[in-house]
Amino acid sequence: RTLARLATEENEVVCIARHCLQDTQYSSCHQGPAGTTGRDGNPGVNGIPGIPGLPGRDGAKGEKGECVTERFEEPWKPNFKQCAWNSLNYGIDLGKITECTFTKQHADSALRVLFSGSLRLKCKTACCQRWYFTFNGAECAAPLPIESIIYLDQGSPEFNSTINIHRTTSVEGLCEGLRKGLVDVALWVGTCGDYPHGDASTGWNSVSRVIIEELPLSS
Repeated sequence: RTLARLATEENEVVCIARHCLQDTQYSSCHQGPAGTTGRDGNPGVNGIPGIPGLPGRDGAKGEKGECVTERFEEPWKPNFKQCAWNSLNYGIDLGKITECTFTKQHADSALRVLFSGSLRLKCKTACCQRWYFTFNGAECAAPLPIESIIYLDQGSPEFNSTINIHRTTSVEGLCEGLRKGLVDVALWVGTCGDYPHGDASTGWNSVSRVIIEELPLSS
């Protein structure tokens, strides 16, 4: 090539470059096809912790709670006693017939008492006799006395003077409000209010018994 030819080609290249630069500057060049999507980048490292936030506002005042005390109770153990007599044959009309001492183990319990034995009353005019329990010398007050009565109406003096029937009878009930410890349980015989008493008999020719049992109070 001659020097003149090389100079001409160099000028043409410069010209083309300038033309393309001008086309790019004035957005006149054609855009090529889009390339393929690149891969996802790796996760970045955790940032430094932020500063603590301000304390929140106080909540509304709650309702007053209830104080609950858990109570552990031991299983209830049976506690009973029997006093028995063969042919008691007690003929008093007023007074204590017999007694049976019992150990009450709980303050919040009741005593069930039972007398079973023969009772008899006879008289020539109308009469009434009352058999009842006492606890340490006093009749039951909670809820009521424990008693049984026999009443004979007035009939002919001849008939009433000969009637003499002995029947096995029971006097039974529950008594509450008795203190813990020894309890003297006694069976008595007495009058029925204003009615006259007759000729009473208790425990004739048979076995008489007093049964005492401690029971839990119902809830």
